[in-house]
Amino acid sequence: MPSGQLLLEEPIRMASILEPSKPSFFSAMTKIVGTLGPKSRSVEVISGCLKAGMSVARFDFSWCDPDYHQETLENLKTAIKSTTKLCAIMLDTVGAEMQVVNKSETTITLQEDGEVVLTPDQGHEATSEILPINFDGLAQSVKKGDTIFIGQYLFTGSETTSVWLEVSEVKGNDVVCIIKNSATLHGSLFTLHASQVHIDLPTLTEKDKEVISTWGVKNKIDFLSLSYTRHAEDVRQAREFLSKLGDLSQTQIFAKIENVEGLTHFDEILQEADGIILSRGNLGIDLPPEKVFLFQKSALNKCNMAGKPAVLTRVVDSMTDNLRPTRAEATDVANAVLDGSDAILLGAETLRGLYPVETIYTVGRICSEAEKVFNQDLYFKKTVKFVGEPMTHLESIASSAVRAAIKVKASIIICFTSSGRAARLIAKYRPTMPVLSVVIPRLKTNQLKWSFSGAFEARQSLIVRGLFPMLADPRHPAGSTSATSETILKVALDHGKALGIIKSHDRVVVCQKLGDASVVKIIELED
Repeated sequence: MPSGQLLLEEPIRMASILEPSKPSFFSAMTKIVGTLGPKSRSVEVISGCLKAGMSVARFDFSWCDPDYHQETLENLKTAIKSTTKLCAIMLDTVGAEMQVVNKSETTITLQEDGEVVLTPDQGHEATSEILPINFDGLAQSVKKGDTIFIGQYLFTGSETTSVWLEVSEVKGNDVVCIIKNSATLHGSLFTLHASQVHIDLPTLTEKDKEVISTWGVKNKIDFLSLSYTRHAEDVRQAREFLSKLGDLSQTQIFAKIENVEGLTHFDEILQEADGIILSRGNLGIDLPPEKVFLFQKSALNKCNMAGKPAVLTRVVDSMTDNLRPTRAEATDVANAVLDGSDAILLGAETLRGLYPVETIYTVGRICSEAEKVFNQDLYFKKTVKFVGEPMTHLESIASSAVRAAIKVKASIIICFTSSGRAARLIAKYRPTMPVLSVVIPRLKTNQLKWSFSGAFEARQSLIVRGLFPMLADPRHPAGSTSATSETILKVALDHGKALGIIKSHDRVVVCQKLGDASVVKIIELED
């Protein structure tokens, strides 16, 4: 496939463009991660977010304290019960983030062509002439001519609330900068980003470790978003830390790629991580604007071929304050789907945006429309070619299940799984129909008590494109008889009928393990 060719189904009927979207039990195959915060933490609003299509709730610990986030999470649990919508939990670390500290929260006005000093001495009050920062080593990391960006959220992209600085000289531990644009800064903390400069801060800070080992353990987080991942070793160290925290040994690590350093080591990071978050906000500062799209397409393709979820950020910034996205943003969301994104991550749009529910709903509708013209045939052939021969046993079963489902125009693929791996492999081939992942609980023991696994595996599929989980009855654990499997299949079919995605005379493809054999079978439903 030529590098510039889009994965579009040809031809697109013009009449189909004007057809209204049909309601469905899910807004789209592409998943939506919503960041919960001041404008989206009540039970009512969170319930609206879940109904609109949010399947993963992100808790950003770069601001506010654990008690605040715990209150929000309790509201999320209440909303999940009332809506009966599943939702996974993602903890986003602070990482190697530099910040300007404005203790008095006074408004700071910076004038173009003026000078401002960045100092590690936090005894100073933040003013238009001097800005205290939380990092002692900036003076040792930058040189004359380097670019520094400061913004309240690093989300807005608005040049009136964020400022570009150019380093003019280093004086001891202080950095003197020329102001490149006029801006007004509000609030107590502003993010500081030094473009293409190595910052000697740990990826997993002591504060991060404390939050994970307390808040994270208490709430059994499904995903850890590892901010400022720069090397594969960052992921290995985080995994080693999680392995000592009981249930969190099952938590999946999503490496957040935010700068050129992470981009340079992308292949090794992808190999170690469970998934990737492409943080386009920071990357848009670190990279020249004309290079961002190229990185996006290349990174998403690598994630797709590896069968690991890829999450894209910064798509509808304008919906923070507006009810509709711009034309460019709507196209950007669609292109993210066509490029292969598993999920769209909404940050400021739901955290502090005026329309969190409407934003999720709108993004879901755009994703759904893009999925209709996604060229699955071309993608399938490309993926099979990449995997090569001989395929592994599981890869062969997964690709065969998708091929069979497309050939017989099945309405759904049902996959029995205990680890979730088989279902994720099926989803890797991007079938045009949803995949119902029936997670079969496993009985496990720590020599003190017996328990069932499966809840983690079910929730972790909520970030994978096209994958929808169902946790089987723990009275029928993995390894049960074929009669038990038939019972679970009937429950899964009834579940699909109740959701409206399976109807009489539909064909359903089932992928399951019977004894030592893996089987793909086609069922035609009766009345």
